[in-house]
Amino acid sequence: MRWIPATLIVCLFLAGCATPEAPPVYLERANVLPLQLDDRFEFRKQQTFFNDPRTYVMTPSETVRMIRLQKNFGAVTYYELDAVTGYTYAFFWRTSQQADVTVRFEYRQAALGNFVMAQERYYPEARGSFRSDFAVVGNEYFENGKVLAWRVLLIVDGSIVAFRQSYMWK
Repeated sequence: MRWIPATLIVCLFLAGCATPEAPPVYLERANVLPLQLDDRFEFRKQQTFFNDPRTYVMTPSETVRMIRLQKNFGAVTYYELDAVTGYTYAFFWRTSQQADVTVRFEYRQAALGNFVMAQERYYPEARGSFRSDFAVVGNEYFENGKVLAWRVLLIVDGSIVAFRQSYMWK
């Protein structure tokens, strides 16, 4: 009988960790921020994936096939498949100082020229390692085209403390 409350607490804790992340906030205009790099904030790595079933090439890589299956899981009709077609990005970052952190993903698409699109995620009182996912899929991908360049920023108190960008970003 003593183990039931402890097991229940552990299950509730793990269920709280499994809640899905809120969708990113789309910005109408990405404002320019001052650059104040800080070693306590850093990007560790990024994962990018282009998912377009119409351009698939057979590959011997089990990893690529598994990611394709994961991205398209649950998409049965062509409409549902179009909704997951496009680019997905996962950024892994960490901070050794507790702070309110905003992760901003800025990108340029083929049909928009130099106009910068932006998505943000907010992490109150962040400390430790995190993963931030962003996607340019569905209508946004079909209407505006391929993502040509991107950068991701860690913003604390209105200043950029860490960033990572693609080689095409100017």
